[in-house]
Amino acid sequence: MSEETTNPTSPESPDPAEDAKPAAKAKKEKAPAVENKPFAEFIQQDYLPALQTALTKQGVKDLEVSLAKQKVPVAGMSSAGDCWQVIGKFQEGQRQFNLYFPQENIQSQRAFSCTENNTKTSTLEPFLIDERKITLDLMVFGVVQRLNAQKWLNLN
Repeated sequence: MSEETTNPTSPESPDPAEDAKPAAKAKKEKAPAVENKPFAEFIQQDYLPALQTALTKQGVKDLEVSLAKQKVPVAGMSSAGDCWQVIGKFQEGQRQFNLYFPQENIQSQRAFSCTENNTKTSTLEPFLIDERKITLDLMVFGVVQRLNAQKWLNLN
């Protein structure tokens, strides 16, 4: 009669070292990026507060920012349709900037304009056109950088 013996290294026998190892951690799913929210929700809930905070840190005290869909206030653009705009005003409304979104999408075309002393805006500039992916931080940085270039925030 043959005796059955178990070999401690055989695959059938449980390895006590394997039992002691914790189960492999499941990969955590990344939360969806805030930039993937619907346009108006992203602008109202994320972008406007972030822009307000950044410009306040730059010394702007009376900033008012809003989102509106209206005609582009640039000479020669009155015949164009309504356009989504982030409108920022400070220094008692003497300085105004507009960030334009012709489509309800932050990844599509964007433009920028600014005006001082309640004059009519004369120039519409492209905004962050070389960037492949637009993020919340990049949009805030772009406005701060543009206003700083205008010497509205800090004297260079």
